[in-house]
Amino acid sequence: MKRLLNLYPPYIGEGIKITHLSQDWRQLHVAMSVRWYNRNAVNTHFGGSLYSMVDPHLMLLLMPLLGRDYFIWDKAADIEFLKATKKKVTCVISISDNDLEEIKQGTQGGDKYFSTFTLEIKDEMGEVIARVNKTLYVKRKPFKA
Repeated sequence: MKRLLNLYPPYIGEGIKITHLSQDWRQLHVAMSVRWYNRNAVNTHFGGSLYSMVDPHLMLLLMPLLGRDYFIWDKAADIEFLKATKKKVTCVISISDNDLEEIKQGTQGGDKYFSTFTLEIKDEMGEVIARVNKTLYVKRKPFKA
């Protein structure tokens, strides 16, 4: 699956690489270096590329973790740019047991649930250069008799 994600055309076009995907789908590492085709006017990481590197992953990780009984959609996101950099950037995206339990409890009665995750994009020195808040819509599918 990691190889397939790395072949996703927008990722190839932006130089984004999935460097790790755990076998249990609980953690994914993503990285991006500055290239001539993904930098901004002042030669630092383009903000759209920074967001793109984390965009689909929470939804993609939750789908196999929760299974086919759930609708999962990206609902909202915001990004806070903290520091410009020309260095390689990375993000570790994790889903904990607690995250899964909250989602299952929140959707128990067939209600929609909005789960929010905060992701930190870091430079090579481990300094946070951007913070992304992602909200996902999750709802248990109706039982079919």
